[in-house]
This record gives sequence, C-alpha cells and structure tokens, in this order.
Amino acid sequence: MNYTEIMVRYGELSTKGKNRKDFISRLNGNVTKVLNGIDGLSIRPHRDRMHIQLNGADYEEVMTRLKKVFGIQTFSPSVKVSKNFEDVKEVALEMMKEVYKEGMSFKVNTKRSDHEYELDTNEINLQLGDYIYTNIPGISVEMRKPDIKLLVEVRQDGIYLSNQTIKGAGGLPVGTAGKAELMLSGGIDSPVAGYLAMKRGVEIEMVHFYSPPYTSENALKKAKELTGKLAAFSGPIKFIAVPFTEIQETIKSELPEGYLMTVQRRFMMRLTDLIREKNDGLAIFNGEAVGQVASQTLESMVAINDVTNTPILRPVSNMDKTEIIKIAEDIDTFNLSVQPYEDCCTVFAPPSPKTRPNLQKARDFEAKLDVDGLISRSLSGIVETTIMPGETFLDEKEEEFSELL
Repeated sequence: MNYTEIMVRYGELSTKGKNRKDFISRLNGNVTKVLNGIDGLSIRPHRDRMHIQLNGADYEEVMTRLKKVFGIQTFSPSVKVSKNFEDVKEVALEMMKEVYKEGMSFKVNTKRSDHEYELDTNEINLQLGDYIYTNIPGISVEMRKPDIKLLVEVRQDGIYLSNQTIKGAGGLPVGTAGKAELMLSGGIDSPVAGYLAMKRGVEIEMVHFYSPPYTSENALKKAKELTGKLAAFSGPIKFIAVPFTEIQETIKSELPEGYLMTVQRRFMMRLTDLIREKNDGLAIFNGEAVGQVASQTLESMVAINDVTNTPILRPVSNMDKTEIIKIAEDIDTFNLSVQPYEDCCTVFAPPSPKTRPNLQKARDFEAKLDVDGLISRSLSGIVETTIMPGETFLDEKEEEFSELL
C-alpha cells in the first residue's frame, strides 16, 4: 500500500488543559529531532492529533522511529484519497484485502471534519461496509471488538483511510517535566532509570564517572553507546564524563575499607549536584534499587543523600531485578549493559562494604580529606559530548569477542 501520511494520536496530553499547547509544541520538536535525516517529511501538529505527510518517504522507517517517541498514544499509516466516493471504495477494499485473513471481522468508523461533504458519517459507514462485505468472501461484521477497524477521516483536502492502529510509547514528551542529571554507570539499572525518567517527560543529561587506568576506554565507550540507545527515545543527549581516579585512590589510601563505597558515592553525588546546578537541572536520577547490593540499603541512601538537598529520584527503587531486566531487554540496552567492561564502582568495590553505614562516621571520615580540592580538580577535567540516537562507539570485533567470554 502506498501510504501518504502517518496520523499520530496524543496520549496524556489530552489531560493537560491550558498547558496542552506547550506539550504539543514540545512533542512536535521531539518528533522532528527523532525523524531527522528522513527527507521529504512535513509535520503538522494540531490540537487533537499530528499529521506527518510522507511525500514519498519510507513509512516503515518513520513508524519504527515513532514507536520510541514519548507522548504518542497510537499512530496509523494512512492513505489520502480524492473525495470521489468510488475512489474511496476501491482504495478501502484494496487496503482491507492486504490485511484480511480467513475468518476475520471488521467495522468502519468515520469522522468528518468537512461537514459539507455529500455523505454523512452513517452513510459512509454503511456504504463502505456493504462494499467490503460484498467483495471479500467470508468476512464478517463485528461492531464491538472487530479484528480490523477501517478508519475514515473526511477532511477539507481529501479523505484519509487507515486500518492499522499501532501502539506508541505513551508517557509525556521529553522536556515537558524539566531537566535532570542521570548518574549513568555501565550496568543494567541506570539506563532503565533514564528511560523511565524520560517517559515522564524529563530531559536527562548523562553523568558518567570513569577512572583511568583502572577502567578501560571500552568502559567509557560502553556508557556512551548506552546513551545512544536512550537517545533514540528523545533525540541527542549530553554526555558528561567525570574523571574520578584521584578521588578513588585517595579514599582507598586514607579511609577504612568498610566506608570506601559510602564516601565514594558521597563524592559522586556532590559532583553530580554541582553539574546539575551549572546546567540548570532540577533533580538527580540514578539506578539504585532498595536492597539489591550492599550500597543500596536505606541506611546507605541516607548517608549518601546527606551531601545535597536536591531531589534524588530512583525510578527502579522498588522493582525486582527481573522486572528491570525485562525493561532493559525491551529498550535494547540489556545486551550492551552485560558486556564485561567494568566501571569505576565495580573496579574499586571493597570486599566487605558497610551495608548499614553510620552517617556521622561517614561525615567524620570524609572530613579527613581535602574534599574541596578533590572536587575542584575532578570538575576541571570534565569532558562533555553530544550523543546522537543510535550512535555506536564499541568496535564490532570487541563486541563479538565479549560475547564469547
């Protein structure tokens, strides 16, 4: 079928009242970014839906990208037909034959914004329904739960037909809930946390800590590639690489083993908060899940949160690991996350970290260090890049080799 348009229906935007216009404008911008590189498209957002004129572009590529755009409830590939009703019947029949399988049922559902058209909605439903029923042997009519729903829209410039309704990503357009920093490790959980933050309309910037020579170049590339996976849902994402070697070496040489992880996390939180403040972010997200590892107990979270008053949001905090893995598989980050390029948290993890660290002890141990100097030198070495949707960094041979390990 030679589709001419993708018709996009909004999700939660219908409940946004006076802010609806701003939400639709943001969604239009996000769709434009995600569809960048596909020539010929014309995107026209309206109050109730968005129309993407294909103008000969590959509709399958457009739909593949649209599935990842938050704020879209459903969308349908459509064909524009002249207002000659005989033409409408022939195209509708061809469209139905393409998807019909023996035993299927159907119904016709018409909407009419051109109220001057010669047929009203009931007449269109009846005449098209009769024509399809007569010309497709075995097909049945079902009004409540049909297998195929033929959608007809009568507009000023023509009649639009579609018979597919494809589920979108739902949620809210990225950026409508403000900006935040995501503490991105190389593991499974933090990319899922980032995905869930974006689904609620948050624009995220990635903050990744790396500790050369203890962490490899591939560990950094892996984090960037995970960012590329998430950028498919939002458009380009800022990636902020924060050098952490001096801080980790200092903590390891100066403090008791049991508090290494707690104090490291406190430094990470301080640095992330300073980056957030500089970039006008409103919150910090991370991938912590309660009780999953030693550093993710409530006592540890209290000791780490102590360094800031900024909201710390943990979207996966109450999920089982199997639930997190399922989302990671769905968003195509799981296979990348499990590749054996260790991040700085893993490399410097003590054998027996405190699972219930004492807040005052954490403060006292940390006070022995040159906190301001360590923070300042780390911030001076930050490297920022912009990661594009689907951008890759790991060499294919390296990925293949890692799969064999």
